[in-house]
Amino acid sequence: MTDIVICGACGKMGRVINDVISGRDDCRVIAGIDKITESYADFPIVSSPEELSVKPDVIIDFSHPSTLEGLLSYCLNNGVALVVATTGYDEGQISQIKKAAEQIPLFFTFNMSLGINLMADLARRAAKILGGQFDIEIIEKHHNQKIDAPSGTAIMLANAINDELDNKYSYVYDRHSVRAKRTRTEIGMHSVRGGTIVGEHEIIFAGRDEVVSLKHEAHSKSVFAVGSVNAAIFLAGRKPGLYAMDDLLKEI
Repeated sequence: MTDIVICGACGKMGRVINDVISGRDDCRVIAGIDKITESYADFPIVSSPEELSVKPDVIIDFSHPSTLEGLLSYCLNNGVALVVATTGYDEGQISQIKKAAEQIPLFFTFNMSLGINLMADLARRAAKILGGQFDIEIIEKHHNQKIDAPSGTAIMLANAINDELDNKYSYVYDRHSVRAKRTRTEIGMHSVRGGTIVGEHEIIFAGRDEVVSLKHEAHSKSVFAVGSVNAAIFLAGRKPGLYAMDDLLKEI
């Protein structure tokens, strides 16, 4: 049995994660962390990690980048594994995550969906075959409340492609201010924000007289919750290190 604490427990994702865990018999929620401490289930909710009265095996963080420093401090001091599922981190925070992984098991990915991570793998294969001959564009769509753009997932997909192409490509985030033909070594990235779109990502490989597209649609937040819970079960009891969805997929 894996004991889990949900950081961001009172948010939409926190509640979905609790719902997913309640339907499993290999893990349980023993506490939550949230600035709103009103409990809605059979576990206590505290406002900071230091207030936890029980030590979890894993913390799942689906809150806000501002909570990272406190979470890392608690996990490092107490030897607790951490699943980082929040997006919008800056480069300095990503460096903190990587450094912490030298001492604790830490799972970090820009998207917890199994489907998206399969898409990233397919994109690498497509780039290996098509790269240099096809132009590459990424279009991502999200709800009108999402703050960061492009999405962390779009960046993850671009990085997966660029890694396969020896990191020779640059990212172009908008074209309205640049009146010039695109270069062969760029990846265009475009963001759409509207309504209640959970998340859509499409990679376009456009060549001479043919187009290859890879597309993923998330129809509910539960796909991310399921992925984060799978990551927590995977992470429990692991040696210190930085883990990602590729590591989990190898064991499925």
